This record gives sequence, C-alpha cells and structure tokens, in this order.
Amino acid sequence: MQSKIDEMLNHMSHSQQQMARVLDAERQMAVRMSQVIHALPDVHPEFEGVSGLIENSGQINKSIIAYLGSIADLQEALAETLGYVMKELGSHEEE
Repeated sequence: MQSKIDEMLNHMSHSQQQMARVLDAERQMAVRMSQVIHALPDVHPEFEGVSGLIENSGQINKSIIAYLGSIADLQEALAETLGYVMKELGSHEEE
C-alpha cells in the first residue's frame, strides 16, 4: 500500500512541475503581450519613410514570432501533461 501512495505522490509531484511550466509559459506570454502593448504609440506614429516602415514591420514580426513561440511552448507542456494523465488513467483502469 505504501508503494502505491509513494507512486501517487511521485505522479502528483511531476504533475505539479508540469503545471508550473504551463503557468510560466502563460506568464511569459502575458509579459510579451504587455511589451507589445507598451510599445504601441499613444499617437499616430511617424514612420519616417520606407526605411521606418521596414524597421517597424521587422519589430512587429519579431514580437509575433515570440508570441507564437510562447504559445507553442504552452501547447507542448499541456500535451506532455495530458500524456501523463492519460497514462495514469490507463494504469488505473487496468487495476
């Protein structure tokens, strides 16, 4: 019986670690979005010609890439956690 309790505590600990990773990914996403919003000007921007437009477009692209990367990390963490949950459910059904 003690081994079952130890095993369950081990799984719970691992699940908590994965949840911490998910929360960290969400935090990073919120920080990135905050940075994007903070970078938006309060007035109509003056792009200083084509070179300014290209530079600002590049910054927007970098922000979008960072945002999508954070979402990908979040999805990966969720998928990993779901995999552990499914394994655990499968082992409980066998018992």
